[in-house]
Amino acid sequence: MSSSDQDIRVLQGLEHSNSSVRLRAAMAVGTTPDPQFIDALLERCAIETDFSVREMLTWALTRHPASLTVSKLVGELRAQRAQARSQALHTLSKLGDRRAWPAITRVLLTDADDEVARSAWRAAVALVPEAEKPELARVLTTQLGRGEREMQLSLSRALIALGEMIEPILRAAMTDPDPGVRQHAIATQRLLHDPDAGFEFALEEAKRVVALGGTSQEG
Repeated sequence: MSSSDQDIRVLQGLEHSNSSVRLRAAMAVGTTPDPQFIDALLERCAIETDFSVREMLTWALTRHPASLTVSKLVGELRAQRAQARSQALHTLSKLGDRRAWPAITRVLLTDADDEVARSAWRAAVALVPEAEKPELARVLTTQLGRGEREMQLSLSRALIALGEMIEPILRAAMTDPDPGVRQHAIATQRLLHDPDAGFEFALEEAKRVVALGGTSQEG
């Protein structure tokens, strides 16, 4: 089989109706990286329905030189399709190349699509320069109280990853008029001080504190 025939077979594999075939095709690209497949990987990321295949696509992209992939991934952050944005953010978080940091905008961090927002939070804490952490923390705290528990846990983890500097920002959020924001801030503080507490327990404790009119579990 010629090189061109092999290339066509790989590209066809990425578009196959069987997810196992798509998985093998993505693995093949990652095993033997070739820049000509980067665009095809990105296009598949935007529409792939299978989680395992998406993970393999991300892995295949990380196997290519960052000098070729980062700018293309940043371009995907402006895509209309939410999955294209979320998967590009996920891949950028895996690459850890801080050249992508300026592209992690407030718009992405507050994206209306939950998966895009969660991916942006993870990418942001992976890429943020030390001097930018306070501003990032302030933007992230605007999302306190958002979504269901998995969403809230993702945000708490992102905030905690920024370290002790989130304390004063969390304390300010504990006086928010919205009880959901107060609960989430208190639960995050609890996890910051006691990582083994578990989010469910921390959130239930936070609800109790808020119901009693408190703003903190300290003291």
